[in-house]
Amino acid sequence: MAGMANWSDVEAAAPELAAAVKSRFEAYGLAILATLRRDGSPRVSGVEPLFALGELWLGMMPDSRKGIDLSRDPRCALHNATTDKNVAEGDARISGKAVTVTDPESLDAYRAAWVASAQIPGPEPFTLFRIDVTELAMIGVADKELVVDFWREGGPPTRTTRK
Repeated sequence: MAGMANWSDVEAAAPELAAAVKSRFEAYGLAILATLRRDGSPRVSGVEPLFALGELWLGMMPDSRKGIDLSRDPRCALHNATTDKNVAEGDARISGKAVTVTDPESLDAYRAAWVASAQIPGPEPFTLFRIDVTELAMIGVADKELVVDFWREGGPPTRTTRK
């Protein structure tokens, strides 16, 4: 089903790539979130993604600009915190659509997973989204070549190299 891949689905479809992408995001716990403003121009914001319970979660302050953007247009992209221009550890990207989560059971499960992961309580109140993943990409360097591992929902993982 297009647009409906939760993180568990991604791990099943592209296990090695999903593990590499998740590892890059979890290395620092920070990501850059790209959203679309009302006028269609891009906005980038910091966010702390959480991979838990088979989902990719984005929790944020209520009425944050990024949350308002996602409520209006759910298309988004996440990029790991880049720390090295030579991409020695790789750069990871996730594209998808944000789905607002409001049911009490999911909110409670996210809270518990956040505390277990971050070892601190999250801010209250918060707005919560889960990401339906449509694409993954991991870019790195191997043998002096640029290596791009890519997965798009519904297809197999692919690898492209460039000198």
